[in-house]
Amino acid sequence: MTDEKNPAGPVSAPTPEEPLGQTYHRGPVIMRGPMIPADTTTGNLLAPEGSTDWLHMDPWRVLRIQAEFVDGFGALAELGPAVTVFGSARTPRTDPMYRAARHVGRKLAEAGVAVITGGGPGIMEAANSGAARAGGKSVGLGIELPHEQGINKWVNLGMTFRYFFVRKTMFVKYSGGAIVFPGGFGTLDEAFELLTLVQTHKVARVPVVLFGSEYWGGLMDWLEGTVSEAGNISPLDPDLVQVTDDEDEAVRVALSELRS
Repeated sequence: MTDEKNPAGPVSAPTPEEPLGQTYHRGPVIMRGPMIPADTTTGNLLAPEGSTDWLHMDPWRVLRIQAEFVDGFGALAELGPAVTVFGSARTPRTDPMYRAARHVGRKLAEAGVAVITGGGPGIMEAANSGAARAGGKSVGLGIELPHEQGINKWVNLGMTFRYFFVRKTMFVKYSGGAIVFPGGFGTLDEAFELLTLVQTHKVARVPVVLFGSEYWGGLMDWLEGTVSEAGNISPLDPDLVQVTDDEDEAVRVALSELRS
């Protein structure tokens, strides 16, 4: 016999072989008798949604996060050796730091190394411009923000992320060195994330260059003085964290572990 209210299919009467009635399979789960549901997996998938609240719930966010990791890994897995250049999005094209970042991007590309930036304007645009003009791989990993200006025009491989932590994973996973130009909270966040991973040995040796001694000098004095003397950090490895005003020296240090 059949039960028209049960889309799972016909409901058979108990028999000596099936004393509880028919067996219903839902994936690896079996159900019999009163445990058989009044719906089906495919029916649920195709049924119209009465509410879209699920779009804003954590389980769905987990899937979006997973998808970002998959897309990022897929886009960058075959990138080859790379160096990340961090810095402010607000640096104007007339600023000496912009010209220095463009020079750094060009030198890295000429060394056969991909240049990764946050994909925005300012220092990021400068480094991407130097790399692209030299015929190199110019990567921009952007972030979805209310006032984001999008991926700059010098990026030849780009991706925009929803989540900062996924984006930072890509910076760290695919970079063999980093050059940090003057910047604000975003740049500081990225620099300290990388320094934390280096100092705690969570990543292989990744040289970090802070470009601009006048800008970074006070921070380094505080770290090596107040913070270190309080016993809150171990001494910074001078081979991995260097401050310089020389573009070519910055490139040499950033490439040091890639060439060793």
